[in-house]
Amino acid sequence: MAMVVSGMEAGKQLMDAGKYVRYTPEQVEALERVYNECPKPSSLKRQQLIRECPILSNIEPKQIKVWFQNRRCREKQRKEASRLQTVNRKLTAMNKLLMEENDRLQKQVSHLVYENGYVRQQVHNASGTIADTSCESVVTSGQHHQQQNPTHQHPASDANNPAGLLAIAEETLAEFLSKATGTAVEWVQLVGMKPGPDSIGIIAVSHNCGGVAARACGLVSLEPTKVAEILKDCINWYRDCRAHDVLTVIPTGNGGKIELIYMQTYAPTTLASPRDFWILRYTTRLEDESLVICMRSLTASIGGPSGPTAPNFVRAEMLSSGYLIRPCEGGGSMIHIVDHFDLDAWSVPEVLRPLYESPKILAQKMTIAALQHIKQIAQEVNGDICYGEGRQPAVLRTFSQRLSRGFNDAINGFPDDGWSLMGSDGVEDVTITLNLSSNKLIGPHSSSAMFSNLGIGILCAKASMLLQNVPPSLLVQFLREHRSEWADSGVDAYSAASLRASPFAVPGMRVGNGFLGSHVNIPLAHTVDNEEVLEVVRLEGHGLNQDDFLARDLHLLQLSSGIDENAVGACAQLVFAPIDESFADDAFLLPSGFRVIPLDAKIDLPAPTRTLDLTSVLEVGGGGVARAAAGVSNSYNSRSVLTIAFQFTFESHLRENVATMARQYVRSVVASVQRVAMAISPSRLSSQAATKHPPGSPEADTLARWISQSYRFHTGTELMRTNPQAGGHSLLKLLWHHSDAIICCSLKSSVSDHAP
Repeated sequence: MAMVVSGMEAGKQLMDAGKYVRYTPEQVEALERVYNECPKPSSLKRQQLIRECPILSNIEPKQIKVWFQNRRCREKQRKEASRLQTVNRKLTAMNKLLMEENDRLQKQVSHLVYENGYVRQQVHNASGTIADTSCESVVTSGQHHQQQNPTHQHPASDANNPAGLLAIAEETLAEFLSKATGTAVEWVQLVGMKPGPDSIGIIAVSHNCGGVAARACGLVSLEPTKVAEILKDCINWYRDCRAHDVLTVIPTGNGGKIELIYMQTYAPTTLASPRDFWILRYTTRLEDESLVICMRSLTASIGGPSGPTAPNFVRAEMLSSGYLIRPCEGGGSMIHIVDHFDLDAWSVPEVLRPLYESPKILAQKMTIAALQHIKQIAQEVNGDICYGEGRQPAVLRTFSQRLSRGFNDAINGFPDDGWSLMGSDGVEDVTITLNLSSNKLIGPHSSSAMFSNLGIGILCAKASMLLQNVPPSLLVQFLREHRSEWADSGVDAYSAASLRASPFAVPGMRVGNGFLGSHVNIPLAHTVDNEEVLEVVRLEGHGLNQDDFLARDLHLLQLSSGIDENAVGACAQLVFAPIDESFADDAFLLPSGFRVIPLDAKIDLPAPTRTLDLTSVLEVGGGGVARAAAGVSNSYNSRSVLTIAFQFTFESHLRENVATMARQYVRSVVASVQRVAMAISPSRLSSQAATKHPPGSPEADTLARWISQSYRFHTGTELMRTNPQAGGHSLLKLLWHHSDAIICCSLKSSVSDHAP
């Protein structure tokens, strides 16, 4: 409508001008040059244009104004037409995808109806025969199931040559296509993943399937060859991938190639072992010009050459998986992704087996991650994303990858990276590992000159614990937004000092007593669906004098992922590293942080609108608790595994001091997280929704502690000299009965929440 009105106004002004002007090519060229520089010139600019361009001297200013109006109108129409064409292409491709998905579902329904009838017949036959016949029917049923999912075995002698490997590759291709577009696996679409031209795609997980499998279908505005190039370089998008080495390349007669790959993946927690894979990857084109990359593990039953092994790794199996990339009319690609693994869940403690048996976790960490990465790059290529601070998207992606990889390295502590175990202090709750390797200290993003001032080693303190009834996304959001609840300013200052030339004394443990001003989150980048956020956190220092290190602002580079409560799998993570104010592209990073992974399926997720502001839970009379508990289901009952790892640099003569500090710090953080987890547990909030807030609860003590810290920091004296534990009273009760009047203020900004 706006374009029509603009055209009518332009026509009216042409009529007012008294005549229709026909511009010469030279005049149009001159006007176009001005338009490219300034699409909407002012009256003075138009008059200046007439004076400076003799070829425009016979045209009145009003007519020049109309020309620019028409030109802007045409440009707007052109952009709108281009946008509509793009949307139409997406809808056409999505319609084709949905029709194929509908056809696949109809085949699956037919297959299930056939199986249902077969089972009914077997039950009917068994009821009229003797037990032996019943046993035979069970065997027959098993044979029938094997016929539906045949597994061919190749003698090792046949697969040790290119012809044998090609036979395995062709069989892998057929099995992969039957999973991607057929009914070889019973797929169940994830709730909330609605298809559409702007959605991430159609996401499904396996049901009643050997191993765990996930599948994704989506559209991206990149050509198939570019998509294939991105997907093959999985170490840049699969955050759990430690190594991905192509050891052998064999060209095939059909223009494709076979690759033998050794891959290592990180363990998600300190309580489990990492996995490795020996994989055959086959790349080829189909008759319809679709590009296929399919993979499977080479095992003793399948054949093929033996792959390398590594100590401390558990050999897992990749079943037929891969990518089907089909070109779309008008550009872009339609992608089908299938990931299917047998992760040897029986080799881990029983409580952790859900980590290796959940197709939802596989979908989040691998399948969806691949599709999100491709869409992210596609938007960057098309210029749809503008990042702050003038940073290039590739540089910011590198920062995210380095934070994730550094945190995984810290959790796993591989000996071949230089990590060694340090003796404990008699309590096994915190593990200390040391790294004195020059390769670790002086990596591609570091310099020997810098480390000559830092010291000679890196120390990592890590621990894992089980949490009950705490949504991972909610816990990580709280840790991100309320850093003062668990962090100590002295430890933050010590970590930040490692980036400076001057050493900093090892802090004494005063967790809960250190006091920084506030923390401000400065966004840098985010993924397509805000699943991952990269930001700089500025900790505003308020030292008592200018020489105090705490008077300086401290900076952290921070990566948050899985903080959306509706995220598939809901694995959440908060990783951060101290960084210098210069924020150089090759800055040294020493990541620390938290990872929370659910062990059970989510049931009745909490409402995503529930507030994370602790002050709402602390309101007297329980009103705040009632609001916080609104929409929270009592049926949320699940377990999660929390892994914590903190890294510090140290000088050789301070090793024991830093180790003692690190142990105490991690233990204090664990205690703080347990207190926070208790406070934000949906079951706890729901049970207290109709009751008065108990005076001795952790939330009440938190509020009183904030006030006491602020009072001590600004006055230098203690507010309450009585030990509350000695008399059995809560901090809030002591504060409530204090003889002096106290004013407590709480400030909330749009960037971050500030303690009183």
